[in-house]
Amino acid sequence: MRADKHFLAGQSIPSRRHYPRVETPKEVWVYWNCKGREDTSQVRDLSMGGLFVETEVARDVDTTIRLDFLVQEGQIRAEAVVRHVKPGRGLGLKFTALTEEDGPRLTALMTRLRGLSQSRTNSK
Repeated sequence: MRADKHFLAGQSIPSRRHYPRVETPKEVWVYWNCKGREDTSQVRDLSMGGLFVETEVARDVDTTIRLDFLVQEGQIRAEAVVRHVKPGRGLGLKFTALTEEDGPRLTALMTRLRGLSQSRTNSK
């Protein structure tokens, strides 16, 4: 360990995330388009700041992706940028644009997912 690094035993390290994320059930999918290539992927987790999509297709960090959520809340379209890649597993995406109409639907989706997550936790 380098001398300028400090080990904080027993202390939690603050998250870099600005928005809490929620794990998504298997029915949350997105259709996505990137540089003329299209795919449909399951969403593993979601926050108001971004999401993680399961895909074996790698994309470069900072690549822009257009998203269309396939959810019961209705049409949610967004643009996102690739923030991290887990080869063979998926892509971490950060939202960069969301229309005014789609913002409330994303909020409704997050509310529903939080409710599902809490009911799964409470039933264990």
